[in-house]
Amino acid sequence: MINTPLNQKLRGLYAITDPELLPEETLVASVEQAILGGASIIQYRDKHATEVELIRRAESLASCCKTYQTPLIINDRIDICKRVNADGVHLGQEDNAVKAAREQLGSAAIIGATCHNSIDLAEQALTEGASYVAFGRFFNSHSKQHAPPADLSILKEAELRIRLPKVAIGGINLDNGQSVLEHGADMIAVIHALFASGNVSINDIAKKAAAFQTLFNH
Repeated sequence: MINTPLNQKLRGLYAITDPELLPEETLVASVEQAILGGASIIQYRDKHATEVELIRRAESLASCCKTYQTPLIINDRIDICKRVNADGVHLGQEDNAVKAAREQLGSAAIIGATCHNSIDLAEQALTEGASYVAFGRFFNSHSKQHAPPADLSILKEAELRIRLPKVAIGGINLDNGQSVLEHGADMIAVIHALFASGNVSINDIAKKAAAFQTLFNH
């Protein structure tokens, strides 16, 4: 686990994997390119893999992220986070999930909480020991099609009321990313706009990640 103090400011491109875009044979290489392009944090998210596949892929990603000193977050699975010595977890809205994760993973772990479009959920996450809160979806999304919509104004409200870094997710791309940051997001979570290859090569992931990172320089 990378020793990331809880009070360290989390900021930048938050890259999230998707098994439909990143099959196992290209997973690590694609994530490596995202890191080389400047991604600040990686989340391994896979809702359909078997237990054996999850562990194997998480171990490979943990090794890659450790090489580049980039935090690796595991989606939902505290047990796999501990097994592969990842840096933390991202959790949905199960009761006391953040509190349980903090108790099991310790004070240095990065623990994120999905808050959709709710300041109340963000305040609860703060109370339970979250490291950051995530709001969204803000735009039409390939990966978050069924998530409830969120208004960008919630980021400004959270900036006043929630003393935690804020992640924005859902349909964010290079065209709308700046508006999300202007409303107060500290990190922008990107899946499709970063890893959907189309007709480009895997090496273009680094270029796309670098382009996202430049948004934070404005």
